[in-house]
Amino acid sequence: MARGFALAIHGGAGGLPRDARVAREMESGLRVALEAGAALLASGGGALDAAVAAVRVLESAPVFNAGRGSVLSASGQVEMDAAVMEGEKRRAGAVACVRRLEHPVEAAREVLRDGRHVVLSGEGAEAFALSAGVRAVDPDSLVTPFRRDQLERARMPGTESGEGGPGGGTVGAVARDGDGHLAAATSTGGLVGKRPGRVSDSALIGCGTWADDASCAVSATGQGEIFIRTVFAHAVDVAVRAGVPLPEACAGALAEVEGLGGSGGCIALDARGAIAMPFDVPAMARGVVREGSPGWVALAPEDPP
Repeated sequence: MARGFALAIHGGAGGLPRDARVAREMESGLRVALEAGAALLASGGGALDAAVAAVRVLESAPVFNAGRGSVLSASGQVEMDAAVMEGEKRRAGAVACVRRLEHPVEAAREVLRDGRHVVLSGEGAEAFALSAGVRAVDPDSLVTPFRRDQLERARMPGTESGEGGPGGGTVGAVARDGDGHLAAATSTGGLVGKRPGRVSDSALIGCGTWADDASCAVSATGQGEIFIRTVFAHAVDVAVRAGVPLPEACAGALAEVEGLGGSGGCIALDARGAIAMPFDVPAMARGVVREGSPGWVALAPEDPP
C-alpha cells in the first residue's frame, strides 16, 4: 500500500451545481485546501494540523456550508459545528452551536489540546475558544446574501430543510502524515432552517468524525440525524478492524444510512494509506493528494487517476 503522506478532503454531498461559476468556485476552494494541507505534510507537519489547515481554507470559502457561508437556522442566524480527532491516542475536540468564531475547526482543535472535555457548545464554547486565541467576528459577517435568500425559500410551505440543494455543503478532511498518524476534521453550518440549538453529526465523535491510527480516519457529509442514528464513522472503524477493506467498510456504513432513508457520503483513509470517497447522491465535492503526486478534485462521479 502507498507510503508517505496522504490527504483527502470533501466539500459536501448533494446535487451538481446548476451554475458553472459555483462549480468553479467549489473546485478552486478544494484545490487551495489541498495545497494548504499538503504543504504542511510535505514539510513534516502532523496529520491533525494538516486536516485543520485544509478545513480552515474551506471555512473561508463562502460557497461551502461552513464558516463564512454557513446556512441559517430558523431564527435567521448562523450556528456552526466542528470536530477534530487524532488517531495516535484518539484525542478529540468539538464545538457546537457557535455563532461568532471565524474558524470553528480551530476552536475544536483547542478543545482537543486542552483535554478536559471533548465537546463544548454555545456561549461556553465561544468563551473558551476566545480565551485560547481563536478569532471572533461579527456573526453577520459570516452570513451571505445567498444564504438569506435560501432561508426565505426554505420557509415556503412544503419545503423540507436541508443543506440547501446544489452547491457546497459540510466540509472535512482526513490526513495521514509521514509518521503514519491519522487525523480527521469536519465543519458545518448544519441544515437550512434548523431549530436553534440543533447539533450535527459533524460535531459528534464516532458519527461524522473519527480517527484511530490502528484503523482509519473518517469525515462524513449528508443527512446528519441519520448519520448519528447509525453511528456512521465508528461503523466504518468497526468494519475495518474486522478486516473489511476500506471501500467496502464505507459502502456498508452508507448502506445502513440508506436503509433508514438517508443519503450522503464520506471520505476515509486507513492505516495503510488506502482512500475511499463513496457517495450515493449525484455529486460530492472532493479531492485527494498523495506524496509525490499532483492533487485531484472532482464534483461528479469519477475515479481519481
